[in-house]
Amino acid sequence: MSIAPATGGDLENRFRSHYCGRLNPDYENKPVRLAGWIHRKRDHGGLIFIDLRDHTGICQLIVQPEQEELFSRVERLHTESVVVVDGVVVRRSPETVNPKLPSGEIEVVLDDVRVESTAVPLPFPVADELQTSEELRLKYRFLDLRREKIHQNIVFRSQLISKVRRYLEDQGFMEIQTPILTASSPEGARDFLVPSRLHPGKFYALPQAPQQFKQLLMVSGFSRYFQIAPCFRDEDARADRSPGEFYQVDMEMAFIEQEDLFSILEGMFRYLTETMSTKRITQFPFPRLSYRDAMNRFGSDKPDLRVPLEMQDVTDLFEGSSFKVFASNTKKGCCVKAMVLKGRGTESRQFYDKAEKRAKELGAPGLAYVQFREEGPKGPIVKFLSEEELTALTQRLGIETGDVVFFGAGKWERTCKIMGGIREYFSDLFELDRDELSFCWIVDFPMYEYDEARKKIDFSHNPFSMPQGEMEALETQDPLDILAYQYDIVCNGIELSSGAIRNHRPDIMYRAFEIAGYSREEVDQRFGHMIEAFKMGAPPHGGIAPGLDRLVMILRDEQNIREVIAFPMNQQAEDLMMSAPSEVSAEQLDELCLKLELPEEEN
Repeated sequence: MSIAPATGGDLENRFRSHYCGRLNPDYENKPVRLAGWIHRKRDHGGLIFIDLRDHTGICQLIVQPEQEELFSRVERLHTESVVVVDGVVVRRSPETVNPKLPSGEIEVVLDDVRVESTAVPLPFPVADELQTSEELRLKYRFLDLRREKIHQNIVFRSQLISKVRRYLEDQGFMEIQTPILTASSPEGARDFLVPSRLHPGKFYALPQAPQQFKQLLMVSGFSRYFQIAPCFRDEDARADRSPGEFYQVDMEMAFIEQEDLFSILEGMFRYLTETMSTKRITQFPFPRLSYRDAMNRFGSDKPDLRVPLEMQDVTDLFEGSSFKVFASNTKKGCCVKAMVLKGRGTESRQFYDKAEKRAKELGAPGLAYVQFREEGPKGPIVKFLSEEELTALTQRLGIETGDVVFFGAGKWERTCKIMGGIREYFSDLFELDRDELSFCWIVDFPMYEYDEARKKIDFSHNPFSMPQGEMEALETQDPLDILAYQYDIVCNGIELSSGAIRNHRPDIMYRAFEIAGYSREEVDQRFGHMIEAFKMGAPPHGGIAPGLDRLVMILRDEQNIREVIAFPMNQQAEDLMMSAPSEVSAEQLDELCLKLELPEEEN
């Protein structure tokens, strides 16, 4: 019979004329050849129904009982076997239409089935999204990827990468690949090292990020660079971070200011959200929060702005208070923070005990609170507070009957972080809109911080950022008051990326490192190639690198980053499918001039 040509990228061949998910009533009475996996098989009163699956979706096939030889062959097939089928498209009767499938108005009456590969019984079902252990899923990841939800996640990821490229190219960016084998650099995490066979005793490092290369591209005269860049860091796993490797949309631009970069990024996120999802961005342009403001209000530099809770500073209300715990923390560098939980003043004692337990886990000695009930203020610290202080709190915080106020007191940063942890703990009390994307920029990070352990000033974030005020700020300001052109992009409490306007001037770089205790010789030794390049004419430049995996995770509403990566490692940085990491032979070690000294096993 005559077979119409396939569409969608494949040429007509002996395996396929059409795709399962693209058949519709327009093909009624037409012969087709389909190829794919047997998704489900059902025997209904002498009729056999097969759901055939390919990468476009599912199509229902019918085998009629009068086709005895064909019927017998199909009966013996296991699910997930790979078959090529010939048949004719027919309309389903109205009562059997499946509106959940794109092909749900039609079915294919089979004339022939050819088995290309027979599947053995599987370790877990593909057709049914049954709860399966992560260990089993990762060991048989090729099967896991056949399941609809995760398969669509990877399809979505591919489409998103394509749109990122299209957007950035339209904005004048050029895609350039940077080296994978490079030199070890102090990025903050551990490097993955690769021994050199040609240079015994020396090692390459896999790049934690293409940071230095992309800055050197700006020095080379390229104006706008991007790359879907693989990055490698030997760090522990967590829900929003894959161990070992990850991908980022790496970007750098010459002759820009901070707002120029914000405009490009906001445009990209808006484009991706509107074309790739049903989610909506809360506010555009994205809000800008200074680091200090974010810490003061939310206790975090990656706040989830959907949570309707904010901290307020009440330090001044307790100057000279008879409550020494608060009064002793009104001096410089300390604070008293308050957070109102509306309508929760009559919760059970267990509610407050659990909150206090969480505060202690965060490092607080306890959690002070005052309940404002009909009969008056209640709580462990009420007896220590004067009427004037309670009245001032009510007016400052807008407290109403039925509310409860939680307090934190101590050194500013530590107190903010603890109260931020309590805010996050209470976020479960609110029904957050999962379709809302609450982006924000965190800006004005401090250039330096005081390292209590080493009793010295050190960089607080990125040492290669341009200080605000440039050389004048370094020469005239207290180092702890200097801000940097550093910024983070945050969405729903997840940090997507850090970035900065770079320090492109060697004189400012030497001075910035000098303040942190580094000599000119140390800077030359560690970053001499960058300094040398900057001495030969470097443009002002800046960049950012949003995490691709995290972005897909947010847009697909996944809670675990492994759900959006085709072949992820487990939390112990193992690839269970490929059995990596693995031992190597003695010959391989000899070739690399390496000898193993393994730690003794504990009894």
